Formats: sequence, C-alpha cells, structure tokens
Amino acid sequence: MSNELIISSAQNGSRIALLRDKQLIEFHHEQEGNKFVVGDIYLGLVKKVVPGLNAAFIDIGYEKDAFLHYLDLGPQFASLQKYTKLVKAGKITGGKLDKFQAEKDIDKHGKIASQLTKGQLIPVQVVKEPISTKGPRLSSELSLAGRYLVLVPFSDAVSVSKKISSSEERKRLQRLIQSIKPQGFGVIIRTVAEGKEVAELDRDLRNLVTTWQDGAARLANGNARDKVIGELSKTSSLLRDMLNESFDSIYVDDKKAFDELKTYIQQIAPDKEKILKLFTGKAKIFEHFGIEKQIKSAFGQTVSIRGGGYLIIEHTEALHVIDVNSGNKSTREENQETTALSVNVEAAKEIARQLRLRDMGGIIVVDFIDMRSQDNKKLIFKTMKDEMESDRAKHTVLPLSKFGLMQITRERVRPQMNIATSEVCPACNGTGKITASILVTDQIEQHIEHLFVKQNEKELVLALHPFLFAYYTKGIISKRVKLFFKYKRWVNLIKDSSLGITEFHFLNKDGEEIDLGNGEKKKEKAVEVDNEAED
Repeated sequence: MSNELIISSAQNGSRIALLRDKQLIEFHHEQEGNKFVVGDIYLGLVKKVVPGLNAAFIDIGYEKDAFLHYLDLGPQFASLQKYTKLVKAGKITGGKLDKFQAEKDIDKHGKIASQLTKGQLIPVQVVKEPISTKGPRLSSELSLAGRYLVLVPFSDAVSVSKKISSSEERKRLQRLIQSIKPQGFGVIIRTVAEGKEVAELDRDLRNLVTTWQDGAARLANGNARDKVIGELSKTSSLLRDMLNESFDSIYVDDKKAFDELKTYIQQIAPDKEKILKLFTGKAKIFEHFGIEKQIKSAFGQTVSIRGGGYLIIEHTEALHVIDVNSGNKSTREENQETTALSVNVEAAKEIARQLRLRDMGGIIVVDFIDMRSQDNKKLIFKTMKDEMESDRAKHTVLPLSKFGLMQITRERVRPQMNIATSEVCPACNGTGKITASILVTDQIEQHIEHLFVKQNEKELVLALHPFLFAYYTKGIISKRVKLFFKYKRWVNLIKDSSLGITEFHFLNKDGEEIDLGNGEKKKEKAVEVDNEAED
C-alpha cells in the first residue's frame, strides 16, 4: 500500500491531496492567512457569561464570539489563570514551570460564574473551527501536539496511546518520558512513538517546550484577541501526523513551499527527506496525477461505486444521509440477497472514503440495501469498522438496525469540504442554447489568424479541453503542425480538464490572458507559461 502527498500551491493558498494506491482519500484546501485553525491558542476576552448554559462566550477576533463550556476549562484552569496573571505582571519569564506553584484542580461539577467574569483575559485553544452559523469552540485545557508527543502544561501525568498494545513497550515509553520531561508538564505519548529511541523523543519534546516558551513570551505583551501560539500549516500538520514508512513520495510544485517542507522534514524525520520532490512537469500537478478528475467525480451528490451501484449523499443541518442503490448491478448476481451483499460491501468501502474525503462530521445515517441474513449484516458492520480504522477522526459505528440503517458519528472539528461539481455551461451561460459545437475549432482558428496576422502576436498559448487538445495534436502531421506551416509560428497547447469542451483561453508569451473581445490583455497573470505550455 503506497501513500503519496500531492501539494499544489497558488497565490491564495494550497490544495493538498493524499493518494492511497493512486486513489484520492483526503483533500484539503488551505487558504492563505486562514485563522482560527484547530490547535491555535489565543488570548481571549470574556464577553458574556451564561449560567444557564454553564458556559461563556469569548472574543478571539472572529465575527462571532467563540463558545467555551465549563467542562472545557480543564482541571488545571486555576493554575492557568494564576500563570497568566504572573506572566502579564512580569513575575514569570521564560515559560518554565519548575518553580511555578500549581493551584488545586477546579471542581468538575462547578459553575462557570465562579471561574470567569466579563472582561477577563484567558488563554484559550481552538478545538473546533467555525462551522455554519456557529463560532469556534474553545478549550482552556491547553496542549501542544508534536510528532511523537503531546505536551500538556500544568500537569505531571504521563499517559500512553491506547493503540500501543504491548505492555512492555508502554512501560518503556513511560520510563523514558518520566526521565526527560521538564517539571510542571504532562505528556501524552502518541501511537507513532512506538519503538522510537530516546533521542528522537527528546528532540520532539524540546521542540514543544520551545514552542511553549515562545508563546509565553508573546503572552507577556499580548493583548485581547492576539494569537499566542499558532498551529502548523495544514501541510506540515498532515506530515507530522501521518508521515510513516508507507509514504512513497511527496510532490510539491512550488520552490518556496518545497524549501519550507524540506526544512520541516529534516526536523521531524531526516530519513524521509529523500521522498520530497519538486514537481517541474509541464502539465498542472493535479492534472498529471489525475487528481482533478477524481475530485470532479467524488464530490457530487451522486457517487458511483465499484462494480455497479451508486450512492446518493444528502446534507442537512442536523445530519448527513447516504442512500445505497444497486443501479445496473441488480442483474449480475444469482439472487437478490447476493446482489444486496455485493453492493453493500462496496458501498461501505466507498462511504468510509467519502467521510474522510469530504471531512463529514456529526451524525451520518446510511440506508443500505435490505438484507435478510444476520451474517451478511454483521459482515457489513465489520467491513465498515475495518475501513474506518485508518480514519484519524474519532468515530463510532453502530450495527445495522432493524430498518437496515447504520448510524455513524464522526468528530467534526472543521467545516465540511464542499466542491461544486456541477458547472454552468461556458458556451450558453446557463441558457440551454449554444452555437453549433462543431464550429468551435473554426472559432479557435479564426482567433489564431486574428492574433497572428492582425495583432502580430509572436507567441501564443492556448488552454483548452483535453478532447480539443487531442484533436489538435494527434497524428503525424497534426492540426497544430499545419497551423505552424501556415503562420510560421508555434501555438503552445495546454490541456486543462477544468474547462468546458467548447471553452478555450488564449495567453500571450508573458502568460497574460488575451481578451478576445477587444484584443486587450488582462493584467492578472493567468498561468506560468514556462511550466504549463506543451511543446
């Protein structure tokens, strides 16, 4: 099983695709300057205390106040309050906690009004990003995640991930961490720490302590709504959490991003540096790896499943509903039960992929095709649990009910990934009528003649649909070669599947799109000619 991470950089952010055996299983869009990411720590201002909810609303700079429940204050909240006051007063510097006298844990059944007052400044961490009409969800039980460890200030406990099953390994890791951790900090040992030597764990721990100390320095001079500690970028956090022996390669198409990732990988996993590669191909990186097509096919309301059948995915405010249909599979098997089992097994695999791909959270109800056999129902339940095993989000899967419904809950910490897969026809602009599509090549060639002859363009780049690209490039003496013989100038072609079949764009030698209406060139750079043009 191979894993590949493909990163496409742009001015407004990055698109990140995780492929498993060439199939898209995770997709993220990281926007430039995105705030309120899970893991970010802010100096929040208490705006309103609501005893009826046993919660408070905190201003961290988002348009809507963030939500902090009493149970999310954490047992060490009194220590955090004391520490914040001492740091702001300049009585503690450097962020070390070895001489800090911790306070007694707060009552877990207490009231929010006994801990918070309006106008109070408190450090808070984003645990759920803004979703729909809701602001961020916060916690004051701060933690800093590293590659192998999670650092928990104001605690002395050392705990080990439950996924590390060996009792000997659990004891070894606990002994190691107890011997190297600084006083005043607790540590959670992550699953990937299994089998790691003390040098690697110590390096990770030192990095986390340094991050905490830097945050303490910002806290001392910080004002309300200031970010004290920022989480890693989406790309770096994915590498931190997922980089393992199964990773074959990481491709990135931007030199700056390549250098940043190289530096980060040297810190967390120097032996993996060689799998990071700078993509320099002429086609777009997502086109080259076939990701653009997978995105278009995977994010629609209807999703096809292997071997026939399809899913209908509906989203409501309260939950997500997935309906499984047999489609053309119904005539292939011996009987109805066999057909239902076959489709349901494939559907379970695709549903597990879709939940991760779209980052669907909350309650998911799946309506599988009805089956009579209890063994078959148990098999579907087992298949779903096995397929969800690799999902990093916390989840619970329940067996099929009497109505053939499966209920799944999945942790929701950020908005669901939605991509519009339906397109307004570029030729008719949604009117339903176009000029004859067979004339599109005539239109292209008329524009080429106008640009070469009338405007005297020296070089042209033409971006067009793959079907039109094939039309102009296939054959020994292709249409493009004939155009060269006619004008003694070369038309470089770009294959772009994001365009409609009758849609095309002309670019000049500087990569600026040419306005075919009046011949003027747009100021915005449409594409990097050197990287994109097909020779």
